[in-house]
Amino acid sequence: MFKYAKRLLGPLAILTGSLVFPTIAAAQNNLVPEQLSKNADIIKIIRAIIQFILVVAFIIAFIMLLVGGIRWILAGGDEKAVAGARNTITAALIGLVIVLVAFAIIKLVETFFGVTIISGTFTIPTVEP
Repeated sequence: MFKYAKRLLGPLAILTGSLVFPTIAAAQNNLVPEQLSKNADIIKIIRAIIQFILVVAFIIAFIMLLVGGIRWILAGGDEKAVAGARNTITAALIGLVIVLVAFAIIKLVETFFGVTIISGTFTIPTVEP
């Protein structure tokens, strides 16, 4: 388990850095829109973080499901390889269920309490020349 976590942390750190550092550089050059740079509302930030985590978790679970399927196909009848592929597929399906349950809980909280956690408007900021 930790072996896979170690393999994942390096690329995840690189991905996070590649997403964070350009934003910092753009903020220093006044390329980020006003509502994101100066008057950032904490609720908007939390909403963006939750949306990002849900999307990334779903994509990772889906990719692991594909990897498990490919490992199963390439196993060639080897029982150990098939068992490993089956475990990967099982873990990916459990991950997908967890992500979908988290999404359902967030939607229930939104419905019952009348708040917008992830249902708010989602716009991609653009830079005007």
